[in-house]
Amino acid sequence: MSEPRAEAAYRRALAAFRSPTLDLLHGRYAPFVVAALSLVFTPDRPLVAVADAHAEVTEAVEQLRACGYDEDERGLPAGTGRDICRYWVRVGWLIPQMSDSVEVYRLSAQAVGALEFVGRSGAGRSRVSRSRVRTLLEAIDQLATSAETDPDKRLTRLLAERSELDAQIARIRSGQMEPADDEQLLEEAENVLHLSQELPADFARVAESIKAMQRDVVTELRRDVRPTGEVLREYLERGQHVMESTAEGRAFAGALRLIGAPEQIDQLNEQLATVLDLPFTVLMSDEQRDELRAVAKRIEQGVDEVLTAQRRASHVITTQVRTHDPVRDRELDDLLRSVMAAMQNWMHAGPNLDVVEPIRSLPTPELGHLRQSLSDLRPPRAPEPLHQQEEDVEFLDADTRAWGGPHYGQIEEYVGTLGEDHFDLATAFEGMAAHTRRPVDLLGLLEIAHRNGMVEGDTVSVVQAQRPDGTSRRFAFGSVTAQASPTPTSEDTD
Repeated sequence: MSEPRAEAAYRRALAAFRSPTLDLLHGRYAPFVVAALSLVFTPDRPLVAVADAHAEVTEAVEQLRACGYDEDERGLPAGTGRDICRYWVRVGWLIPQMSDSVEVYRLSAQAVGALEFVGRSGAGRSRVSRSRVRTLLEAIDQLATSAETDPDKRLTRLLAERSELDAQIARIRSGQMEPADDEQLLEEAENVLHLSQELPADFARVAESIKAMQRDVVTELRRDVRPTGEVLREYLERGQHVMESTAEGRAFAGALRLIGAPEQIDQLNEQLATVLDLPFTVLMSDEQRDELRAVAKRIEQGVDEVLTAQRRASHVITTQVRTHDPVRDRELDDLLRSVMAAMQNWMHAGPNLDVVEPIRSLPTPELGHLRQSLSDLRPPRAPEPLHQQEEDVEFLDADTRAWGGPHYGQIEEYVGTLGEDHFDLATAFEGMAAHTRRPVDLLGLLEIAHRNGMVEGDTVSVVQAQRPDGTSRRFAFGSVTAQASPTPTSEDTD
């Protein structure tokens, strides 16, 4: 059963009045909010530094209080400019952001729409002019032409348009051109201003939709537990195609193809300058002429705002993907939740007189010595000389020595008792005592053979070593023949 028409209309009205735009206009301090925002933010100044905005709002409040408006039925908000601006941020009328390493405010799409509504309402008459009707008819005609699927009908329409254009060209060539009167040109200019006043809110809505999509993507990414490769493919693709991810972005991309080229903006500036030099502009107010002159600049600012939001969203999403670590993010979330829970428990359980001593500085590590000069590569002092141990080191625990390094002294004595000039290393190792046939002793015997002078053969030798715990291990290596005594050098001969 469908809901009654009255209920459906009422629900739509409730949803509309919950929007920040109507909330701004319906609030108690709405006149002051509109006046202050229109003073601080202008077409030439879409971004305002936070400190400057606080100072200007404070100055506006003080001036109005001095004029007695604080006693009006609507009154003025309490607090300083900083307090007022922070409230505007909370309700969604101002948006803080960073610009060139400086924190700035900008108007939200809802605030821009509210200011434009007030501007149109207080701009004077709103009439059904020929230019507005023609704009509507042209839009309907363009819609019908685009929706036409019959080739013959579309061709007939195009031929009629061409015939009309040919007739106009013929009249101009014959000198029958009738210039438009000033009243008609004024209507055309007012229609242009009416259409241009809606552009800032449209651009702001596109930028905010892109930022909302960015927040959604980052939130989903932080909650994602899928494989990293799959996450990378999906989110990098969304980050590279931000403009196509929202309905507002797709509409803006289509409009950008018409106005995004620099030559289009230059041509628009030239056309506006030509119009402003015509005599009929004396019928326009100074404010209307300034708005007409700023149409091209307003378009440029809107396009730049949207493209900046797109670049920032792509950068944020790409950076988040590159540093994505679900495990670390979950650990950090759990830690923050535990801290907040402990804080709430302490706030409820602790007495009001408890004093929490803040941590004003981090503890200083105790360091022994820091190099005083980076260019001095020398250590602060020379190391102590190594002590020569004449006697064998005595171990209190025999098991510790059994698992230690090679028995160099015993191995050298054993090599000296072989009674041969040359010996085979594998054969010599097999004839050593059981406690000196460990794997490390094989390395010690190889080191002694290398020091005395050895020759490697082509065959492979295999030996079996015995560990102190009784386990054995076999080793295979190229055959080695070594001398029983060191090879004399030229210095020894001298």
